[in-house]
Amino acid sequence: MTDTRSGADERAMLTGFLDHQRAKVHEKCAGLTDAGAAFAPIGSSPLMTIGGVVNHLRWVEYDWFEREFLGGPDLGPWTDEEPDREFTLGAQTPITEVLAAYEAQCVRNREITAAHDLTTLLKAPDPREGEPLNLRWILAHMIEETARHLGHLDLIREQWDGATGY
Repeated sequence: MTDTRSGADERAMLTGFLDHQRAKVHEKCAGLTDAGAAFAPIGSSPLMTIGGVVNHLRWVEYDWFEREFLGGPDLGPWTDEEPDREFTLGAQTPITEVLAAYEAQCVRNREITAAHDLTTLLKAPDPREGEPLNLRWILAHMIEETARHLGHLDLIREQWDGATGY
């Protein structure tokens, strides 16, 4: 993990905290079976599975870094008929494949981040009203997004097999 002590510079802190959260995703899936990855314990949210959440994180990473920041095409699995399709596909795909795709996207996004200044603005149209977003904002947002979903992974994993304390 990159050094995130108070003496580290801004880039090292942002990328370090994001990489720490990314590594926790893998830790929370350690030893998980495909059945565990597809387990949906919340009746009102049947899409909330470990595989679905990890696949969602993979596509959120793609969307912010490659589509919004670099201006690339929207290659996400979502459709008008199924806007949350990444969750469905994640539950149907072996967890090792979901984790490998997530890690590959994270590797790609580390390369993108290393090649740009934190003040570089998004190339795609700003999805929010107001001030333009930059790479610094994306990194901070991805820390928040990943950490929020780590809480979901904690709860689902505990319901599946009682595993806690990652």
